[in-house]
Amino acid sequence: MLKRVLERYLLLSRWLLAPFVVMLTLALFALLVNAGRHLYDLLVAIGSSTEDRIILGLLGLVDLTLTGALVMLVTISVYENFISGVRSGRPEGWPDWMGGIDFSQLKLKLLSTIVAISAIKLLEVFMDVPKFDDREINYYIAIHMTFVLSTVIFAYSDRVAISTQAEKKTTDETTPGA
Repeated sequence: MLKRVLERYLLLSRWLLAPFVVMLTLALFALLVNAGRHLYDLLVAIGSSTEDRIILGLLGLVDLTLTGALVMLVTISVYENFISGVRSGRPEGWPDWMGGIDFSQLKLKLLSTIVAISAIKLLEVFMDVPKFDDREINYYIAIHMTFVLSTVIFAYSDRVAISTQAEKKTTDETTPGA
């Protein structure tokens, strides 16, 4: 009886994540407004800007776009995996990877997006080197390399785990009496 009540409580408590999902979608609007302001500044200054300034402005838009995609990836994945999976087939326009992505793949997508955002920030620093001192540049490089290394290590460990699981499954299937 107590076990059933606890399980029911835990199952219902997943809906506490729904407001977080709503807040994340509202945060996308804040990113959109920021991107619009960024684009406006870029367009207003286009006649008097150098090529480097235009590229930096575009990189800022790409950065905001990737950040928005990261928020959307988390939002959809949290909803699909924790709150309520989409049951009535796949809605029109639903990305192919949604509904079939596991946590390992989700983490790799998140890490890859973070590496891309970090690379854009690093490129912005490299395009405006006089604005930064050597210590700041070294920090940007170290942070970026930490993200890259973490992603590579995670991808490698994930591949090893999948390979080990596949070998175990093959062994179990070929072992008599298994």
